[in-house]
Amino acid sequence: MVHYATPQSTPPMSPLHASATPRTPGAGAYSELPPLSPRTPRPPITLTAPPSKKKQRRTAARSLRAIRAVRALFRSLPILAPACRFHGVLPRHGGPSRMHDGHVSGASRTTGTLFGYRKARVTLAVQETSGSVPILLLELAMQTGRFMQEMDAEHLRVALECEKKPPGAGAGIGRTRLLDESLWTAYVNGRKIGYAMRREPTEDDLTVMQLLRSVSVGAGVLPNDVMGRDASEGQEAGDLAYMRARFDRVVGSRDSESLYMLNPDGNNGPELSIFFIRI
Repeated sequence: MVHYATPQSTPPMSPLHASATPRTPGAGAYSELPPLSPRTPRPPITLTAPPSKKKQRRTAARSLRAIRAVRALFRSLPILAPACRFHGVLPRHGGPSRMHDGHVSGASRTTGTLFGYRKARVTLAVQETSGSVPILLLELAMQTGRFMQEMDAEHLRVALECEKKPPGAGAGIGRTRLLDESLWTAYVNGRKIGYAMRREPTEDDLTVMQLLRSVSVGAGVLPNDVMGRDASEGQEAGDLAYMRARFDRVVGSRDSESLYMLNPDGNNGPELSIFFIRI
């Protein structure tokens, strides 16, 4: 006698409670997110150190002694008045001026970088070379995005002023060098924007300088993952924008210096001028 088994009713398949098979993951696999991809590691810092302040002071002292010796020599020479003029050596109209071949005569070359997150404050970094640690890091009281908009003007002039210390308060030989001043009053095209503060480079600052080591002139955006930021942080602060160029550095006196950014083609003169003045 043959017995027939009554078929059991199979419960309906649910997409949230599917049975595990070699090709189909179990129920717990639908509630777990895949692991996040690792962030791009930051590059190792290989920037060279700038010359020590002691070496700079020694060089400045030697230059000052040489200038004084030359002045004393010229003062001892008699003054000779020529009897006639040679028209062949007279300067012509529109002759040599302060600008020569698109560069300021007598200036030293430096690398300047303006960078920062678009919704954060812009930072000015001055380097002797593109592969050295900044000798000056100045944070301006203006958002990077707003500053880049100001750069659309034909000429942009940034004036930074600091106060002289009263006599007897560090004046004389031991007075602070101009670029070592910590607090400045900042003006952009004659409009006061607040203050600028000198600060020491952070890990993020050195990372930016390292990533831009091979860049001499240019502008662009650095991705947030390279800077070690999450997507939420990147949305709040915006992208990190930068602009790098070569500057001509002119030292007027102990209390005044200037930086002139020039076009790569050298035809239209400086687009950005930065003045440091101690008054």
